[in-house]
Amino acid sequence: MIKYILKCQNKHEFESWFSNSVEYEKLKKKNLIECIFCKSLDVDKSIMSPNITKNLFPHNSSDSNIKELTKIKKDLKKLKIFVEKNFEFVGDNFPKVVREIYYDNNKKKNIYGTVTLEEKKELVEEGIELDSIPWIQDKEN
Repeated sequence: MIKYILKCQNKHEFESWFSNSVEYEKLKKKNLIECIFCKSLDVDKSIMSPNITKNLFPHNSSDSNIKELTKIKKDLKKLKIFVEKNFEFVGDNFPKVVREIYYDNNKKKNIYGTVTLEEKKELVEEGIELDSIPWIQDKEN
């Protein structure tokens, strides 16, 4: 089984399980995958990172790899908590709000939100510097 994060043309994201990647491709080709929110059939896979667990490491691997990954996850959780406490979440309005802040020197505030790759590219071309943070989910897998 393989889990994909799917995104429709309306930018709705949701997860779905498939028996394998070939099965996903077959269903996609037949237009049998639809957005669970808006029923759009224009749905694509998002880029995903694998879920790394202790069982994936070779038996002769030291625990230092696992400890390092655990520390990274803990640090990312701390960063998420800091951002949530000190920044205003603007969601999908991020491109609009960040432009307002960037072009109005009197409007300084910390924000975070979401952008598409195309929106991010446009913002960078305008000279607006952005940072992306891997967002750790609150629930454990």
